[in-house]
Amino acid sequence: MKALTYIMNKSVLVSLIVLITMYSCSQLSNKIIVNSPDGKKELTLFNESESSLLNFSIKYDDLDLLLPSTLELSSNNIDFTKKWSVLNVENASVTNTWTSNFSELSTIPDNYNEVKVYLKSDTALLNIICRVYNEGVAISYEIPEQNNLDKISLSEKINYNFLEDYSVWSTPKRERRVLTAQGEYRKIPMTELQEGCERPLVIEVSDSVKMALAEARLVDYARLSYNKGTSSNYSILSSLDGRMEEVKHDLVTGAAISERKKDGFKIHQKLPISSPWRVVMIGDSHAELLENNYIIQNLNPPSAFDDSWVEPGKVLRETTLTTQGGFAAIDFVASHNMQYVHFDAGWYGNEMDNASDATTVTLDPKRSKGPFEIEAICKYAKEKGVKVMLYINRRALEGKVDEVFPVLKKWGVSGVKYGFVRVGDQDATTWMHEAVKKAAKYNLVINIHDEYRPTGFSRTYPNLLTQEGIRGDEETVPNEHTLITMFTRMLAGAADNTVCYYNKRVDKMGSHASQLAKTVCLFSPIQFLYWYDKAPTAPVKNDGLWGDTKTIGNEPELEFFNNVPTTWNETKVLEAQIGKIGVIARRKGNEWFVGGINGTTEREVELDFSFLESDAKYKAKLYTDDDTVNTRTKVKIEEIELANTSKLNLKIKSNNGFAMQITKL
Repeated sequence: MKALTYIMNKSVLVSLIVLITMYSCSQLSNKIIVNSPDGKKELTLFNESESSLLNFSIKYDDLDLLLPSTLELSSNNIDFTKKWSVLNVENASVTNTWTSNFSELSTIPDNYNEVKVYLKSDTALLNIICRVYNEGVAISYEIPEQNNLDKISLSEKINYNFLEDYSVWSTPKRERRVLTAQGEYRKIPMTELQEGCERPLVIEVSDSVKMALAEARLVDYARLSYNKGTSSNYSILSSLDGRMEEVKHDLVTGAAISERKKDGFKIHQKLPISSPWRVVMIGDSHAELLENNYIIQNLNPPSAFDDSWVEPGKVLRETTLTTQGGFAAIDFVASHNMQYVHFDAGWYGNEMDNASDATTVTLDPKRSKGPFEIEAICKYAKEKGVKVMLYINRRALEGKVDEVFPVLKKWGVSGVKYGFVRVGDQDATTWMHEAVKKAAKYNLVINIHDEYRPTGFSRTYPNLLTQEGIRGDEETVPNEHTLITMFTRMLAGAADNTVCYYNKRVDKMGSHASQLAKTVCLFSPIQFLYWYDKAPTAPVKNDGLWGDTKTIGNEPELEFFNNVPTTWNETKVLEAQIGKIGVIARRKGNEWFVGGINGTTEREVELDFSFLESDAKYKAKLYTDDDTVNTRTKVKIEEIELANTSKLNLKIKSNNGFAMQITKL
């Protein structure tokens, strides 16, 4: 077998690495080399010919980013432990772009070199697919039809081996009553990782090389997570989630309180099987990782339907669950360039009761005394050019979407927020994505809450506009944590942070200017604003369920919320010091919006506007925190002129922030 080498002179970023290993044989004695399109990254397959393992390794220039690492597949139907030989090798080079109305970029590059290796042993057939992008490396495997098998049971483990005990940004250990995907991050050595670390897992190789282990195209498989490995001195182990025999959640936090099976096979599928992509994202900085997170969506198929009806936008939550409150919220949304009114839990009974019925309006008396006339509300919303979303707990959806969705469509509802969702095992993953597919048939947009994190499915089903899987404002997170989230969780894709504004927790989290900035810094095509606040003419609801409810005022800086989009044509990360400072600029049409969030240390930030068009003039509004301003929110507004040669020095106090709207003249 001759070596295969791809070289394309095209530069973007990255250094990739991924190695997988299986049991091998002497037939695997020739190297297969695949270069990234920019020619700087080199994936080598079978580079340890004397080893009993089939291995993969990658260099970035002269740096060994990931040492040979092992993929272990186990099954009670197929023996994957015998010696392998190569049947065939296919290779391809792809240069492509695609467009999106729902992303951080409107035109997305999709360029890679690919090798597909067909393997055979005495007992099994297996295919390995490797794609090398400038932005990262992705590996998937296929198990073809064989041995007259209809269905197999399978488990998977990957050991990633490293040169040193690099620092990683880890979520909490996965255990009962702990929200891992919504948990607090810690920077620790990889040798201190604990079970259940979420993806993406950011690894700091050096000041100039950053990596993230991630997952893409997770549709009908068990979710993977990370733990400390034992295959070398410095290794990370990925494995798949087992099933929960009994599904129970904490009724307040939503954290699982049931035990998950750790033994046994995690995947039960008909052949052929195609695994999700195991991804390594790499850049020279945290900024590059975030700017190039589109690799996750690239590893998913294009849109499966005509998505022209899918509308992103800004959302106001209405919590009184009354017709009066609904009309008041609709009036506010229509007059403030927002798009959706969302009605939260309690409209169809006790959400924690399995007997709750989302095909009826049956108010939970703890949440509302009514009346709540949903069809009249939807009719009024349509007249005002506003859409309606409803919250539904999984208890009223699982096994019931075929009954619920037609009723919602009849009422005139445009979207659903899934709550208390199950995640992790294969059954939960499959059900969730099938429900999103069915929602598309009824022109329903979806927001998945709680522990679900994206792996790019929204490219194929854009009606999945956003999801949680983030420790957001509901948890009163300080700016420092948000600045970790920006460069860890946000690598996976959109996140519903539920931005607060007037609630007293804002003072604990940061400042009002930094709340404005979150709409730019934390991408979400569905952006909830004023999470604990109510429209001025809505009834007062201070029952302890929703926190410190305040009435939305008329402070001048609210024009920023009115004007800021939720999807973008272009994104630039201007500052990225994880946990310390983050500044992001995003363009929509001829306007740029900039958000800056500062951590615990006062600092000066120099803004360089070279991303603006040359020979063009711009006017800008700058929003900063200023205690001398005589409003509830203490936000100062300044107007300035800019060009692409301009620089602006800002002194930002601890836990403060700033926002800008820049308009081309």
